[in-house]
Amino acid sequence: MGESTPRVPILLGLYNRYLKDQDTAAYVDQLSRSYLQGTLERLAEYPLREIRRAAVLALGFVGDYSANHTVGCALCDGDRPVRLLADTAIRSIWARAGDAAQRRELAVLVRLNAAQRHEEAIQRAGVLIGKAEWYGEAWNQRAIAHYSLGRLQESIRDCHQTLEINPYHFAAAAGMGQAYLQLGNHACALECFRRALRLNPDLEAVRVQVARLSRLLEGT
Repeated sequence: MGESTPRVPILLGLYNRYLKDQDTAAYVDQLSRSYLQGTLERLAEYPLREIRRAAVLALGFVGDYSANHTVGCALCDGDRPVRLLADTAIRSIWARAGDAAQRRELAVLVRLNAAQRHEEAIQRAGVLIGKAEWYGEAWNQRAIAHYSLGRLQESIRDCHQTLEINPYHFAAAAGMGQAYLQLGNHACALECFRRALRLNPDLEAVRVQVARLSRLLEGT
């Protein structure tokens, strides 16, 4: 990537072409030729909503973990399409944290949890965390495995650590809320669900939980 000034018409043209032909490879290639990541991050705050959409989509394809703050803020953008693009983009950005070996190991953890091999996921996540304590997604995958095995306190601790590392991790906040809900701690569950919703206002299932728990606690 290499340019010095924000070329808004170029980005908008690339975005509109992508919407028409859905050629991801061509879109990524043109982005890499035309824009630095820092410029895309600045354009994610541009006044024109179509530019913000284009920039957030682009960061989802080519942004590294340093774009986490920018895309995390975009989750609360006034334009709903920007928010939805940010939801997809930030998950991709989280998966790009770390070096190549760490990303490969993270992919293994995701597959293990998907296959319900949770004990193995916990063991391998522990090894990865031991080598890279700052790796939020390793903590999050271990939290998922603990939750799936009914180890709710362990899951809560790992969700909390995920959020300490990555304060935009709405999935960890929602997961912690679910664990507290299973424990019957409605007040803490509500607090966690509200935190998740502050980070990502379009989590409709979480919004339902907030409304239900608010009514429940008001009646006690």
